[in-house]
Amino acid sequence: MKLPSLSHVLRLGVKELWSLLRDPTMLVLIGYSFTAAIYIAATAMPESLHHAAIAIVDEDGSPLSARIVSAFYPPHFKTPALISLAEVDAEMDSGRQTFVLDIPPGFQADVLAGRSPAAQLNVDATRMSQAFTGSAYIQQMVAAEVREFVQRFRGDAALPVELAMRMRFNPNLEEAWFGSLSELINNVTMLSIILTGAALIREREHGTIEHLLVMPVTPAEIMLAKVWSMGLVVMVAVGIALAVVVRGALRVPVEGSIALFMAATSLHLFATTSMGIFMATVARSMPQFGMLVVLVLVPLDMLSGGSTPRESMPLFVQNVMLAAPTTHFVSAGQAILFRGAGIGVVWPQFATLAAFGCVMFAAALVRFRKAIGLMA
Repeated sequence: MKLPSLSHVLRLGVKELWSLLRDPTMLVLIGYSFTAAIYIAATAMPESLHHAAIAIVDEDGSPLSARIVSAFYPPHFKTPALISLAEVDAEMDSGRQTFVLDIPPGFQADVLAGRSPAAQLNVDATRMSQAFTGSAYIQQMVAAEVREFVQRFRGDAALPVELAMRMRFNPNLEEAWFGSLSELINNVTMLSIILTGAALIREREHGTIEHLLVMPVTPAEIMLAKVWSMGLVVMVAVGIALAVVVRGALRVPVEGSIALFMAATSLHLFATTSMGIFMATVARSMPQFGMLVVLVLVPLDMLSGGSTPRESMPLFVQNVMLAAPTTHFVSAGQAILFRGAGIGVVWPQFATLAAFGCVMFAAALVRFRKAIGLMA
């Protein structure tokens, strides 16, 4: 068996890079995926409560009601607007307020007398995500303020057990930290599959694949050229995204070694670029390849642990997704970037990614040789 020529692989890879430079659509996709897409994913997470508009009707005017008013502040809520009872309907109808909390007269007196007064919370449920999350936040905050006020007023002893919570790796629970890095990891998978697959489909549709068949190059050399060239493009984009978007614009601290993460990315790219070539040999046209990419990318992104913790998934799904490279890349990436893990912790993921890349490359090479044989 003839070994691939490094000279051929290098020259064919340079040809791929020149082809990519002449494809403005792909260049725009790469630029968007590693800049605006990461920034949007980090700063516009709909499930989180961020600067929710709230107004308070303080009919009691007591120290307890003032304490409740002062409990709402950014970043979860905007500074509360104090309005009268007559303004509630107008504020809600206009959409200026998502929540309006009405503290009735005699609220503090009823609380200290041991009665259970009711405070009315009006919610604009058309803002569904904030309405659901914010209602729970407000109930907990009001209950906590009332409980602490009563304990201090009566001089009650502190509870015998106090829960002291300490957040590791993300002390302020900043959604941008998790959202930006998770989006970066997901985009590595998406772009590597699309770039290599589209490159092969493009050559087939333009008829340039026949030119390669008459050249003294082997299928393995053609595949290796696509793998290293498209992988290099994604690696450069990842480095720029980490420096400019994640650490620069979003100011997300990266705990671990960037070099170690880039090493994990290179192993993952070996697997996913091979997967892109395999899918391109299955599809017969660019539209078919696009539909196949959607069918593959959605489960890879949703079930690999980047969007939802794997522990919350059914056991069957967890076991099936162990056969996907994204599961191990997400695990390694999060351990390195979030928790500062070293090679002693993530070497099992590295070994799995390398093994999966070899298997996927071999399978893609068999399919590619078969496809070329049908063209010859």
